[in-house]
Amino acid sequence: MSLSSMENGKQKIVIVGGGFGGIELAKKLRNENVEVVILDKHNYHTFQPLLYQVATGGLEADSIAFPIRKIFKGQKNLTFRVTEVEKVIPEENKLLTTIGAIHYDHLVIATGSTSNFFGQAEIEHNAMPMKSIPEALNLRSLILQNLEASLIAHDAQSEAELLNFVVVGGGPTGVETAGALAELKKHVLKNDYAELDIHKVNIYLIEGSPELLGAMSVQAQQKSKEFLEELGVTVYTEARVQSYNGKLLSLADGRTIPSSTVIWSAGVKGVVLEGLKTESVVRGNRLKVDQVNRVEGYTNIYAIGDVAAMISEATPNGHPGVAPAAIQQGKLLAKNLVNIIEGKPTTNFTYFDKGAMATVGRNRAVVDIKKIRFQGIFAWFTWMFVHLMTLVGFRNKLVVFVNWVWSYFSYDRGTRLIIRPFVKSEKSESQELGGS
Repeated sequence: MSLSSMENGKQKIVIVGGGFGGIELAKKLRNENVEVVILDKHNYHTFQPLLYQVATGGLEADSIAFPIRKIFKGQKNLTFRVTEVEKVIPEENKLLTTIGAIHYDHLVIATGSTSNFFGQAEIEHNAMPMKSIPEALNLRSLILQNLEASLIAHDAQSEAELLNFVVVGGGPTGVETAGALAELKKHVLKNDYAELDIHKVNIYLIEGSPELLGAMSVQAQQKSKEFLEELGVTVYTEARVQSYNGKLLSLADGRTIPSSTVIWSAGVKGVVLEGLKTESVVRGNRLKVDQVNRVEGYTNIYAIGDVAAMISEATPNGHPGVAPAAIQQGKLLAKNLVNIIEGKPTTNFTYFDKGAMATVGRNRAVVDIKKIRFQGIFAWFTWMFVHLMTLVGFRNKLVVFVNWVWSYFSYDRGTRLIIRPFVKSEKSESQELGGS
């Protein structure tokens, strides 16, 4: 299939991003009379909700990634290319990419989100984001390298910097990461590092608002904090990070924490393609879309998932940046694109909220499903089941399940490997094209 011009009279739909939304949209177009092109920086789809388990040695990176080409094996109307989009030229219905110009009849932006450091350049340079597999592997290496270095530290200050682990952001990612680090300390480090004084290892979770898991119920907020504190995590709420120079983290209230490992999960922003109108971009660097996910100011450009902001009276801040929202938008947009091409009426998007959940560790999780709220071991099993079912590929489901069962009974994590030693120059990765 040509990527530069139409040869068969079919309309070409170009999807930028192989995350949850982009994948679902392309799958739903399988049997339609259109040409589909997917572009992504990587050749794999990433299951982002489990990145923290890769970073803390619980899972192999391969088990949460799946080849995009394999997802669409046998889909004859689809072409996939590994590339980065440099610019969109709406007037010419054209994308400029690292592999050349690609024309489109309809463009769908499903680029997802990246870490938001809110303009704090020093923190961005020194803190560790965790929005992609390379970033999660960098973090895993840094954690293990610091543990190794702590054994030969020559002074108390250096030792504290190496053994204090700070997670900034009390949303699901921050809570889950802090819990995973606490379990690593509790069950693994005392066996791996017999000469290490385990009491010198400290995990901090810092949240700027008064509560953790701000989007969940009061019960979930309170219980998650209780679970973390049971695991030995020091939780600071209503605490804002003022600066971080790579060795010392300073809070706005004057408190400081010596640490060479600060994990940033305090916010995200949309990955917007260059060339779009600035007035189409709203808070959070997201693209304002109408009820059919059409970007404001354009007739044939759409956005779904984290990068889309469908603002209305019911959703003044848009929909949450979670996989179900992206998947639902992708499914409906597939139908609407076909209807638009055929001159038929479109259907407005309505988000079906399936609830929210977060795990804090072994037998500890919180779940909100509408008015049903529960915590503890049953919530933990619910969390595991939902995540297993959402993973792409039977092999990945099986590998993750086996890893979890092994970890549960052995109290061990099998992927504590420094495959590629981390150096700071590797930390900053350009914005991802494959989001949710």
